[in-house]
Amino acid sequence: MIDTLLFSPLLTPTEMNAWDKASSAMGLKTELLMENASREALHALEDKLGDLSGKTAICFAGPGNNGGDAIALSRHLQDAGAEVTLFLTRPGKAYTGAPGFHLRLAKRAGVEVKLLTPSEADKLDCPDIVVDGLLGTGLTGKPRPEYRAHIDTVNRLGERAFVLSLDIPSGLSGLSGAPSQSTVIAEMTVSFEAAKLGLCLPQASPYVGELVVRQIGIPRSIREKLPPVHHLLTPGLALLLPGFDSSMHKGAAGKLLIVGGSPGLTGAPVLAAMGALRAGSGLVTVACPRGIEPTLKSGYPDVMTMPLGEGESWNAAMASTLIERLPQFDAVVLGPGIGRDSGASSFLSALAPAFAENRAQPQSARTPDNAGLPKFVLDADALFWLAENPSPLPGAVITPHPGEAARILGKTVPEVEADRLAAVRELANRLGAAAVLKGPGTVICQAGGPSSQVFVSPFAEPNLAVGGSGDVLSGIVGSLLARALSPLLAACLGVYWHGLAGRLVSGEFPYRGNLASEIVQALPRALTEWLDAES
Repeated sequence: MIDTLLFSPLLTPTEMNAWDKASSAMGLKTELLMENASREALHALEDKLGDLSGKTAICFAGPGNNGGDAIALSRHLQDAGAEVTLFLTRPGKAYTGAPGFHLRLAKRAGVEVKLLTPSEADKLDCPDIVVDGLLGTGLTGKPRPEYRAHIDTVNRLGERAFVLSLDIPSGLSGLSGAPSQSTVIAEMTVSFEAAKLGLCLPQASPYVGELVVRQIGIPRSIREKLPPVHHLLTPGLALLLPGFDSSMHKGAAGKLLIVGGSPGLTGAPVLAAMGALRAGSGLVTVACPRGIEPTLKSGYPDVMTMPLGEGESWNAAMASTLIERLPQFDAVVLGPGIGRDSGASSFLSALAPAFAENRAQPQSARTPDNAGLPKFVLDADALFWLAENPSPLPGAVITPHPGEAARILGKTVPEVEADRLAAVRELANRLGAAAVLKGPGTVICQAGGPSSQVFVSPFAEPNLAVGGSGDVLSGIVGSLLARALSPLLAACLGVYWHGLAGRLVSGEFPYRGNLASEIVQALPRALTEWLDAES
């Protein structure tokens, strides 16, 4: 069972529907859950706007359960002293079941109810509050023309009114987060029981506004019996960060090897190394061709080097030297700046047996007689090689951007971006690794078949979109992997930490313009804020 203090559940519309049905079968009828949802929406409004007495409110309600929530809320708003008008998108007889039940209650309570027609919409005065209960999470495809007109009405009023969407802004996909041509732009979205997956994907952000999640009474037994397969990374992950004490020495803080660098690409391994050091590694070494070692080392006394071979190029013979020294390290980051020429390819092919084996044995289980080999993070040009030389990578972490993922999967970048969740799951299962698909709302998956858990980053920071940012991330993940964390946990913690640093940097560079090295420098401050938030 996923710990909800560390990862917030993200429900697909199908999963939420299964929770609702299971609750109803238990005896918690839809009418009751709808009442709970509407009361929680009222409380969220009161928390945001204060006393609602005397405020004007318009509630737009479709005939489905989302509309039923809006209908029930109209009654609570009236009871709170607001002047409420409830607009139905269909004649009242179309509202059956739980929405019909709450419509009858609203009428008996004295709520003013009207049919939303084009003429009514045109003459609406702007209220203080607009409640969007037009369409729910079950929307597939585009809204019908009449609903597009209703959504446009909500957005016109929303230019001056506070817009609250119930569960999801109408027109937004609860699964993919993709907006329709007409989608409600909310200032607040109250999602019931758990956030819907689409709400937490980057493309949904302009429409969701402030996201508030409120419990409506789905029993714990049902949530545990029917767990979702997607989760959001939360600040609570700080509880799983490696600890330290006053007796720690550098060897106990993780020994990390970065393998990379080539002519013109010496900055990538240095950024990975500095990211690892700022993330707490005790010892970081960069293995590189001997000919570029002076350039790579210059100005970075904190980074040790392991020069290999002669000259500036990689070759297969370097792999045997490196393999002999691998047991000295707890983890390896392979690929930053290593290049894509034939020499780099032959080196990686010769090294492949060292990182294609199972690294499931924890670092803490090592003994002098059984040193074992370290776990690997494959990034950058190592992923270019991997696309042409696919092999299982159990116990490893891969960190592709969409272009690298597309090469590995034999797809186009638009195909990967069209369904990032499916792409990261396919990457993980095909390679047997923990996969990190980078980009706004980075997604992470550990191999585990069709129902593999996928974890979503809450960060979509433009300041991370800069050359070298991915190298910094690989260094952070490598640092965490070197301290005996599992590949999946190292990936989740690394992605969250990297995203938080990007958010901090955005405060100093609100219009971007920051360097990847400034993301590195922000890591200790990000950690301080992260830990303070959870203390």
